[in-house]
Amino acid sequence: MKKRIIVLSLGGSLIIPDRIDLEFLKKFKKIINKNTKKYKFVIVCGGGGIARKYIHALKEVKTSEKRQSLSGITATRMNARFMSYFFNTNQKDIPHNLKTIKKQIKEENIIFSGALGYKTDQTTDSTAAFIARELKTDFINLTNIYGLHNKNPLKYKNAKFIPKISWEDFDKMANKFKFTPGQHFILDQTASKTILKNKIKTYIIGKDLIQLDSILNNKKYKGTIIYG
Repeated sequence: MKKRIIVLSLGGSLIIPDRIDLEFLKKFKKIINKNTKKYKFVIVCGGGGIARKYIHALKEVKTSEKRQSLSGITATRMNARFMSYFFNTNQKDIPHNLKTIKKQIKEENIIFSGALGYKTDQTTDSTAAFIARELKTDFINLTNIYGLHNKNPLKYKNAKFIPKISWEDFDKMANKFKFTPGQHFILDQTASKTILKNKIKTYIIGKDLIQLDSILNNKKYKGTIIYG
């Protein structure tokens, strides 16, 4: 049976919120490995706090937005390399382009990537959405919030959870904000455009990995679906 490919965006804030979250990563590894019987995984790693620290420092000394973004890209690739070692994969290189991803996923069940290259107004969410488009598959975004809300639940206690939203409505919501390197919105604006244009079924879930396992096994889950 041919295995289906799933594209996962793994937020840097989950890999290393302050210190490396070993307990979370051990559980993540267990669930991913368990599901390789029927799936292959392309896991795109975000830069998280490390990237934001680089970006903030460069912003303070008035370095260009391009260089701020490039420092963030470096952090995503460093996190991807760390994850490939953590999973003890046979992955030799961290991909810098789609061609390498396609080659590696033919040979391995799990590969890790950071950002593929510099493009304006993008985070690794865009990278993951782009890969999902090219591989014609679903996209699962793991972040530090368990799903989409009408405003940031880390700041506002009265934020309302949104379990399902259409591609069009999500795109409108994402584009209420202006893009900035290292931004906090749950998916970036370029990713939302890619998801809308290509009708990519997208899930947003938090760090409770039971929800990831449930999605992969077609069970009820707590999170947001962007679809229809």
